[in-house]
Amino acid sequence: MCYRQITFAERYTLGLLRRQGLAPAAIAQVLGRHRSTILREVRRNRTPRDGTYRPQLADWYARGRRSRSRRNRRFSAADWERIQILLRQDWSPEQIAGRLTLEQQLAISHETIYRYIWADKQAGGTVYTHLRGARKQRRKRYGRYDSRGRLAGKRPITARPAVVEARTRVGHWEADTMLGAGQAGPCVLTMVERKTGYLVLGKLRIRRATEVNARATRLIRAQPHPVRTITVDNGTEFHEYAALERATAARFYFATPHHAWERGINENTNGLLRQYLPKRQSMAHLTQHDCNRIAARLNRRPRKRLGYRTPEECYVP
Repeated sequence: MCYRQITFAERYTLGLLRRQGLAPAAIAQVLGRHRSTILREVRRNRTPRDGTYRPQLADWYARGRRSRSRRNRRFSAADWERIQILLRQDWSPEQIAGRLTLEQQLAISHETIYRYIWADKQAGGTVYTHLRGARKQRRKRYGRYDSRGRLAGKRPITARPAVVEARTRVGHWEADTMLGAGQAGPCVLTMVERKTGYLVLGKLRIRRATEVNARATRLIRAQPHPVRTITVDNGTEFHEYAALERATAARFYFATPHHAWERGINENTNGLLRQYLPKRQSMAHLTQHDCNRIAARLNRRPRKRLGYRTPEECYVP
């Protein structure tokens, strides 16, 4: 008798009967299948993470296996386990696909990884929660007066050396502060190296110039490369930059008010940070250790513009 592929309807019934506690022999009798067919189906298509049998995911595994056999390609349970590990480290499917290709470990497209994620979600899995959510669209502000204070003699961004814009040399940074719930109280100083995207974070008790200078001085002096320039916005927390220049030899440049794109690397990195530091969440209980842990997590994510190397690999000597 010719073998028939198990259908999704049969997989759904199989999963239902397993949850009811029926033995493989009893399930086989209900489905009109041989007991060995049921055992093989469960063994081959259970989830690698916890060994459970989920009909939607099992059907996706089986379809993928048949498709790959036609193309002579095969992804094992171990492959998916590695992909799950990277997803749970908050890597994007594109970062995973690019990095695995770079390391010559596995040739897989990010579309295939996305299909796996959605199949896992339909089956009750939680891998999808590690994907970045869509952020709110920024509201354009036309003709707003800069009410954050005026600073005479500041160095404009247009005066930066050409090498800063070219991003050909390590040592040129962008900095900003990130707030949590409310407009006052504890916050975070973010500093991003322009060439490599390497990130350092500093916990601030309050968004004030003296606090920023103290934390920034410690962060700058801890770097293995000279910090040559720092580009910031026009917030009053950076108005005592001259003292910081004397303490560290870094030169400050100020972006045009309300031109966030002039500090695009910092703005993009702040968007990544919101995955860990939501806007409506207080930073009162955040510690410097927490900041270091979050920065390390982002510094170990591969980046497309770095050829899927990580900022840490490109920055740390």
